[in-house]
This record gives sequence, C-alpha cells and structure tokens, in this order.
Amino acid sequence: LRFLKNLQPEMVGIGPFIPHEDTKMKHCKSGDLKTVLLILAIVRLLLPKVLLPATTALSTIDPKGRKKGLNVGGNVIMPNLTPRIYREDYSRYNEKMNTGSESVEELELIKKQLEDYGYICDMSKGDSKMIDN
Repeated sequence: LRFLKNLQPEMVGIGPFIPHEDTKMKHCKSGDLKTVLLILAIVRLLLPKVLLPATTALSTIDPKGRKKGLNVGGNVIMPNLTPRIYREDYSRYNEKMNTGSESVEELELIKKQLEDYGYICDMSKGDSKMIDN
C-alpha cells in the first residue's frame, strides 16, 4: 500500500486470486471477498483519483461481487466483451462469471445493470482525473 501511495499510478487492479485447474497452483486456496473489498476501500482512500476496477473475478467468487466492489470505491468495470463464438478460446480461471451480459452483443445489459446499482455508465476513454494541488 505504501508503494502504491508513493507510485501514484493512474490505475490499480486488485482482485481475488482464483486458481486455474491447468496450473501448478490449482490446489491453492482462492482469495476471499472480504479481504479484496477491504484493500479496494483502502486504495480508494489512499488514491482518491485512481481508476480502480471492480473486477469480474469479484463476481466469480460472489454473485454480487461487482456491485460490492463498486460500493467500496471501484469506479471502473472491465467486462469481457469477447464475442460469444470465441469465448472458449479465453480462460483465465475456471468458472469465470458470465451473466450473459458479459459480451459485446449485450452491452446494453451491462449499462442497465450499472443503472440498477445506482451508477451511470460512462463510456468515455477513462483517463484518471488527476487534480493539481
């Protein structure tokens, strides 16, 4: 955390570790939601202007993980917009969250989901809004 504070990055990606069945770490324990949410909240306090994704991995370990990540300070989502016909070619971890809205064909569902959470979807470039002090 001290390293991140000193580095002042424009984006910090934090998510739970999820072992993949085809790796040497397949028997390792997955990360837990509570710890990830705590770290996200601390990073938000340390770096108020940072781009902080509420990762898809959060929704893989908890059905409401993305919403919880946004609620503690996440301000970016990075859905997998790979067209469905290519999905089998992309596997970072087993049982990756796929609500049906995680495709380019269903982008409007993602926007609606964010609105249901009480957020507005901004499709702009996403530059960090660093304020000169």
